Amino acid sequence: MVELKTPAEIERMRVAGRFVAQILAELRERAAVGVNLLELEQGVRERISARGAQSCYWDYAPSFGRGPFRNTVCLSVNDAVLHGLPFDYALRDGDVLSMDLALSIDSWVADAATTVVVGTAAPEDLRLVRATEEALAAAIEVALPGNRMGDISAAIYTVARDYGYPVNTEFGGHGLGRTMHEDPHVPNAGRAGRGYLLRPGLTIAIEPWFARTTDRIITDPEDGWTIRSADGSRTAHSEHTVAITEDGPSVLTAA
Repeated sequence: MVELKTPAEIERMRVAGRFVAQILAELRERAAVGVNLLELEQGVRERISARGAQSCYWDYAPSFGRGPFRNTVCLSVNDAVLHGLPFDYALRDGDVLSMDLALSIDSWVADAATTVVVGTAAPEDLRLVRATEEALAAAIEVALPGNRMGDISAAIYTVARDYGYPVNTEFGGHGLGRTMHEDPHVPNAGRAGRGYLLRPGLTIAIEPWFARTTDRIITDPEDGWTIRSADGSRTAHSEHTVAITEDGPSVLTAA
């Protein structure tokens, strides 16, 4: 069941969203050659604790993961794109790092993701990151009352197609509010004019993610969590929490 939020509830989600944006901005600054993923994870834990917020990932145990997550941020490197389990790894020159963070403040959730290239950036990696960012912007632009979920999905797919990237539809965006995952599902591919009617009060996480040369994914057999491209090609991920309002889309995780 889709739960529409009041303007006051959306503003409470924005409080969480601004904090998510702050932490992701800090992570972007800290992600450098030689920095260990566990250092980044520890820094996020400390920020969340100091703010009195709650991680949506800690102890998260859905059917597609192996046991509780027991971390506060998803850190996905190179061919990893979603649910990256932080581990003892020092970032290397040219690594592509996707960072995904969801947390709650006063029982209201926000969720966002960003991707950076560490050190020397290969043009093809910057292009891939840019594609996800442009797809996210295109999707937000059509997140208007009276449009359909398919308009958002089609906007994402169109950007991917124009860049020549395949699109996986197993994982996409989602509703959120009091919990991290609510209805409706927000696919990264679809037909304009179809699907759920967008109404004021709807709050969704829009999250285009692409792998360079495949739409197939695998789960890392060692940690049971990290989603990787099936052919080892590099990946990127961008995400914002967006509220549909009478005045148009409002990005709750804006910096």
